[in-house]
Amino acid sequence: MKILAIDTGSKVATAGICQDGKLLGEYTINNGLTHSQGLLPMIDNLLVTLNLTLKDIDAFAVSTGPGSFTGLRIGIATIKGFAFSENKPCIEVSSLEAMAYNHLYTNYIICPLMDARNNQVYNAIYKRENGKLKIIKEPRAIEMSKVIEDLKKLKGKVLFLGDGVTPNIDAVKSLKTRALISEFNNNMQRGASVALVAWEKAKAGQFVTGDSLSAEYLRKSQAEREREK
Repeated sequence: MKILAIDTGSKVATAGICQDGKLLGEYTINNGLTHSQGLLPMIDNLLVTLNLTLKDIDAFAVSTGPGSFTGLRIGIATIKGFAFSENKPCIEVSSLEAMAYNHLYTNYIICPLMDARNNQVYNAIYKRENGKLKIIKEPRAIEMSKVIEDLKKLKGKVLFLGDGVTPNIDAVKSLKTRALISEFNNNMQRGASVALVAWEKAKAGQFVTGDSLSAEYLRKSQAEREREK
């Protein structure tokens, strides 16, 4: 089974194609281009390089959040279009879970942080247990101080990753020697990791139709919050 997987929930746009759990190719852009400009050419280049077309893809996977409202909508709309045109199934992947898969085989606590602005981060806490990723804290939009409170209740070193690390570096460093920061090549969203999660879900039969794809924003948009005020 060939799976095309993308993530557009942050400033990073990334795509990967795997076949039966083997990565065939990956393309990542982190240069500030809007996803509406860079995503389709990136996917096209990846397919051309691998001598594939959309018809060769058996399922389409997309990170459905949390993340940038606009970015998620672009990614989901793109995958909906592919699924509709090719009549193929889709796979929904948590952005935070896919980030944790960057470090699937570490024994550290894995703490992805995505900058959610307004003094919040999108976060979940994971730990490997019996060879599988265990969720310690479900995905949430939360103040960084509360993330640190949760981590202080746990034992062991904590591996932080994501674009929410730098804006909250003082809080991260408050854990002192317990805090580790991911190397840059595994510190951001990766199409390969989205594809790997999607492959695991595919083996479990966790497919959805393109029509049912939806984003998990975890909180209301800025416009909705302003309207409520």
